[in-house]
Amino acid sequence: MENNSLKPLSEVLNTLRGRGITREIRMNEEKQFILEGTEITYRPSDLCIVKSYRFEGDSSPDDNAVLYILQDKDGLQSLIIDSYGANSNYSGEEFDNFLREIPIDEREDFSLD
Repeated sequence: MENNSLKPLSEVLNTLRGRGITREIRMNEEKQFILEGTEITYRPSDLCIVKSYRFEGDSSPDDNAVLYILQDKDGLQSLIIDSYGANSNYSGEEFDNFLREIPIDEREDFSLD
């Protein structure tokens, strides 16, 4: 996992948008993981984490986040953003368990340098 503390999350998201990675996977109220703007539901085995970035806020621990770039079995790329600490995006174990079960295959072609 790269520590991307020198670039703000918004700048990294803009770079990813320029590369066509625009949709986020989010957990809904039914604890399903849905690709934004679609009806596609994912299980951890449907995805692979190809890159992750950690952001640490200089002025506040509330600015801490992890950005995961994912690829599904069909090659579709998406992302998950997880704020961590006191202001986590999701409460409960479902989200953490989902992330832990996703296979990781970090690839340099997703580096932002």
